[in-house]
Amino acid sequence: MKKLSLLLIFPAMLIAQEKTVAPKQQGKYDTNKFSQMYDLLATPNMFRTASGAPGPAYYQQQADYKIDIELDDKNSKINGSEIITYSNNSPDSLDYLWIQLDQNQAKAKTQTSLAESEKINQVFPLEGFSSKYLKKDLERGFNIEYVKDAKGNPMSYTINETMMRINLVTPLKPGEKIAMAIKWWYNVNNYRKEGGGRSGYELFEKDGNKLYVIAQFYPRMAVYNDVEGWQNMQFWGSGEFALPFGNFDVNITVPADHVIDATGELTNRSEVFTPEQVKRYEQAQKSFDKPVVIVTQAEAEAAEKGFSEKKKTWKFSAKNVRDFGIASSRKFIYDAMAVKIGNRVVMAESVYPKEANPLWGETSTMTVAHTLRSYSARTFDYPYPKAVSVSAEDQGMEYPMICWNFGRPDENGVTSKEIKNGMIGVVIHEVGHNFFPMIVNSDERQWSWMDEGLNSFLEYLAEQELDPNFPSRRGPAKNIVPYMSGDQKFLEPIMSNSETIHQFGNNAYGKPATGLNILREVVMGRELFDYAFKTYANRWKFKHPTPEDFFRTMEDASAVDLDWFFRGWFYSTDFVDIGIKDVKQYYVSDTPTADIKDVKVRKGRFGFEKGPFVYLVAGDNAEVNASKKKPLQVEDVKPLADYVNQTFTAEEKAALKSPKYFYEVEFNKPGGMIMPIIVEITYEDGTKDNYQYPAQIWRKNNDTAKKVYATSKAIKSIQIDPKLMTADIDVTNNSWPKVEVKSKFDQ
Repeated sequence: MKKLSLLLIFPAMLIAQEKTVAPKQQGKYDTNKFSQMYDLLATPNMFRTASGAPGPAYYQQQADYKIDIELDDKNSKINGSEIITYSNNSPDSLDYLWIQLDQNQAKAKTQTSLAESEKINQVFPLEGFSSKYLKKDLERGFNIEYVKDAKGNPMSYTINETMMRINLVTPLKPGEKIAMAIKWWYNVNNYRKEGGGRSGYELFEKDGNKLYVIAQFYPRMAVYNDVEGWQNMQFWGSGEFALPFGNFDVNITVPADHVIDATGELTNRSEVFTPEQVKRYEQAQKSFDKPVVIVTQAEAEAAEKGFSEKKKTWKFSAKNVRDFGIASSRKFIYDAMAVKIGNRVVMAESVYPKEANPLWGETSTMTVAHTLRSYSARTFDYPYPKAVSVSAEDQGMEYPMICWNFGRPDENGVTSKEIKNGMIGVVIHEVGHNFFPMIVNSDERQWSWMDEGLNSFLEYLAEQELDPNFPSRRGPAKNIVPYMSGDQKFLEPIMSNSETIHQFGNNAYGKPATGLNILREVVMGRELFDYAFKTYANRWKFKHPTPEDFFRTMEDASAVDLDWFFRGWFYSTDFVDIGIKDVKQYYVSDTPTADIKDVKVRKGRFGFEKGPFVYLVAGDNAEVNASKKKPLQVEDVKPLADYVNQTFTAEEKAALKSPKYFYEVEFNKPGGMIMPIIVEITYEDGTKDNYQYPAQIWRKNNDTAKKVYATSKAIKSIQIDPKLMTADIDVTNNSWPKVEVKSKFDQ
């Protein structure tokens, strides 16, 4: 039988009698999870301030490009030449320059393939086996024909895998510019059959046509900044790109029957489109409710049969972008519509083969328009003249103003819900990358989460705005639970380099997106979060932010201390698990028992209260029932009537609360991750109360926390996190009385 215990809580507070003094213990270091993150964050300086904003000495380099390329469709080959004008805006003299040669990552016996662990697959798809073990490796990667200075003299250079160092005769001083001319060629890969990749061509077996999505196609300047000097990490495949901003003028020569879309504005539209197609585009510039088809399916079907021997050059100009992407095919249908963003009109566009219809004609451009509106509202007005969605099966990749997206109907034109929703999700995601990292230009080579995670979070919000029942994969807290409850051997903190992550999708996309959603919905609230997030986006648009800049800005603009959250969610593999350890029910009594004889009553900081006292007696209902042979009733004990009658006037008594039931609830935290406690109390009459206690409730005790509930109604049940908003990995300890959770198999 459980022993009755007594607790005195009103009007004074109890303290236990002094116990025997224990031996002194050794001191300890500060391991509190609420410690500030000075040990983890870079020291603020004149380049990046403690507030998270760019400092007065902040700088960034600029790389401008004039590029001419020709696509050899028959041989799937690109020939190119470029002039790079590089401006040194840093305070440093540069003895050499670094250029990225990302196509080299696909060379045979590159360091990338040698660095991957291998094993025998005993069941191997025939085509995959053939390409891996039977076929001779294609010649891949950049072939550099020359590097020359502005006077046409050869420049010394050294190639190290995916990086090329330009060895300068004279250091490039602060404020100076240098021009370099580079000529190259490379073989374009069939990305569906030859090792994948972020660009290449898709071959349509039935008609022999190719659909090209071309990126990383030119030698690109690496970033030089105040954080690490030159971004000199090789391109291993997972960590994407870090690039400076600049202006691009690009001439693209292709077969005359190809249709192209690309980064930037097309400057010779009347030369590459028919007069009728130009008129349709002008109509699209005034159509704000639905797309206008500019190149029709009938025109695309006619073109795909021709295989023209003639050539045509498309000219594009892009200002203040970090990269350039191209899509080209004679199979392309092309539609577009206007979108009002702030005081500007932006064109939402799509190009796709007939195999993508009717899904793409009905869905793609409308989804592009929705994405631009949604993201702009949460960050800044989209600044570029257009955003293009390209149908490229088995792809999902982004570049300024253009992206490739998977998802097509079957051969009969029928689209399943899964395919349609997947296609909508990837269009939102890839178009959204225009904001992160194409404009808020984080270093993808180091921190994939800074673009993928932030973008996945905004994708989730855009999906739910489009349809509150949209089956979003990432964002809801419950969706990340399987990952966070997994084997710790295969988990890394979010703040891990892109190349060291076992579960890339969960780590770089899902967990950061979920963390931001929890910050918005649970920790900060929407108003504070939205203001801080928009502040970060505007502070760092067209600049190079670091993780510290994001963490500091979110606190600086909200006055919410988030070090505990960032420390746990981003720098550790802790998980959330909060439970109900114990619930005690108390009733009022004016008679002390033997259990309270050793209790001293302390009043405030000085002296002791003499009374009178009100005693709250805790007991097990079953125990009371056994002794009294009837249910426990408040009427069985003396209430506070004497105290109330002697202390309050009639008017004051009318306004008093009438608590009849007193509960002490002890919460515990088996998981290491700090999180607010969300509590839902259901009373016997079916009504409910909801409470949310801030994370700071754990600040002095990392294991347990207690709350007292004085109610006028009996509590039927208590539930922690009833809407699954905190990514709690074990809900079996979230209920009182304990509720048996059925497995999915039982259900």
